Amino acid sequence: MNDVRTTREGIRIHSPADFAGMRAAGQVAAQLLDEVGPLVKPGATTGELDRYIDDRIKELGVVSATIGYRGYQHASCISVNHVVCHGIPGDKLLVEGDILNIDITVIVDGWFGDSSRMYVAGKASVKSRRLIQVTHDSLMKSLEVVRPGATFGDIGWAIQSYVESQRMSVVRDFCGHGLGQTFHAPPNVLHFGRPGKGPVLEEGMFFTIEPMVNLGRPETKVLADEWTAVTRDKSLSAQFEHSIGVTADGCEIFTLSPGGLFFPDMTA
Repeated sequence: MNDVRTTREGIRIHSPADFAGMRAAGQVAAQLLDEVGPLVKPGATTGELDRYIDDRIKELGVVSATIGYRGYQHASCISVNHVVCHGIPGDKLLVEGDILNIDITVIVDGWFGDSSRMYVAGKASVKSRRLIQVTHDSLMKSLEVVRPGATFGDIGWAIQSYVESQRMSVVRDFCGHGLGQTFHAPPNVLHFGRPGKGPVLEEGMFFTIEPMVNLGRPETKVLADEWTAVTRDKSLSAQFEHSIGVTADGCEIFTLSPGGLFFPDMTA
């Protein structure tokens, strides 16, 4: 990589050529999320969904970033209903109305593509639909403020102010992160904050924005498996995640859905 530079906060500034690597990795992650969608239905198990993803990763000749990561043994995290994030795929049987987040990270030629989105098994309830919509829209509003000269506090405030205006809450215990040729790197991308605060964005920064939004209170707890995070009050939770790169006048979303399927079809 030419002209490698990091900011005083340790955030790597990537070269224009690096965008191609992230674009390729992000598109594989997005393709996999497109492909698994039709399998999400009542009667399926989260383990079956993960095995499909694992098989497709192998068929595509890329690498799962999560298998073996800190002992994790699955190609995805699948978080159902009140699970906030890091849900472990298994024998959990989906039933009518379940909402779930599927999170996939792949490595393509050394670059990490990381994305997650929401799905519905069957028909979502009115409150589930509203939660999914608000969570999606909070991510989109945060992307609108990304440009050189903005701050990470601007990103957090865009999410927090919108979510709280809808009488929902933003999870504080987990955040987005820098990435590139490593899975997790500075900065921590908080989904709450204050305008003008935090590191200043520069062209060439790569990171994820992945707000987790709860219908109830923001507090979470991690279960005994040391992975699964749930809402303390058992309220429903939703999450959307894109990997992006800061450009000269905004951002490039590396994980755009090839089929335009990032937002789930909730008309069933």
